[in-house]
Amino acid sequence: MPSIHLAQPSVMSLFIQMRTSGQPLASGTAFVAMSNGGPVLITNRHNVTGRHQETDQPLSRTGGVPDDLMIVHNRHDRLGQWLMKVEPLYDQGGGSCWIEHPILGAKADFVALPLTQLDDVQLYCYDPANPGPNVLVGPADILSVIGFPFGMQAGGSLGVWATGFMASEPDVDYNDLPVFLIDCRSRQGQSGSSVIAYRSGGMVGMADGGSAAFSGPVFRFLGIYSGRINPESDLGIVWKAAAIQQLLSSIS
Repeated sequence: MPSIHLAQPSVMSLFIQMRTSGQPLASGTAFVAMSNGGPVLITNRHNVTGRHQETDQPLSRTGGVPDDLMIVHNRHDRLGQWLMKVEPLYDQGGGSCWIEHPILGAKADFVALPLTQLDDVQLYCYDPANPGPNVLVGPADILSVIGFPFGMQAGGSLGVWATGFMASEPDVDYNDLPVFLIDCRSRQGQSGSSVIAYRSGGMVGMADGGSAAFSGPVFRFLGIYSGRINPESDLGIVWKAAAIQQLLSSIS
């Protein structure tokens, strides 16, 4: 079998299925990061609650909300193979297993779920504290949103790359929250996608105004996608990497 070459971010986004009593409700996207307490799954809060962030109404037409997540992980030392693991969303006392932002709490549409089922799993982690080369990313610059629109997988369980553009000043908080806007034709299932600035190599513009030569692809992690500002718009919300790092730093 011929060897294949994959862009690392293609395997870093993980397909997830929200379930209740073992029955699927919806699908989404997540990725892994390391906390002081060990590896955690980062995804949107509305994915784990099964409720709309603003109205708190159930997102499923059935009215059901999830009690566990099925995660399609990469198999250990078997690039291009995957396996399914199930993580509970509630403990035996009915308390939530996920951890919310230490300051924003439920206002932040992202959470960390400690991973407990990791036998034969290979983890490819994003590190929001060290997101990658400080490439120039300003208004109208190209971004990639890597996830699973409508539950689609790009061969095996590889993430689908959607192209977007920075739609607000990345260093300015939108709506007084640690978010920025992107212009991207994203759809259901991409909630929880990683958002990165991916450059194929060569001379790359840097944030300090200069440029740097790279012999191969480089990427910078920018944040987590959490949905469109309204159903009629292609403008989407991305929670910043620095806010995710605040959450990770709060976990012991």
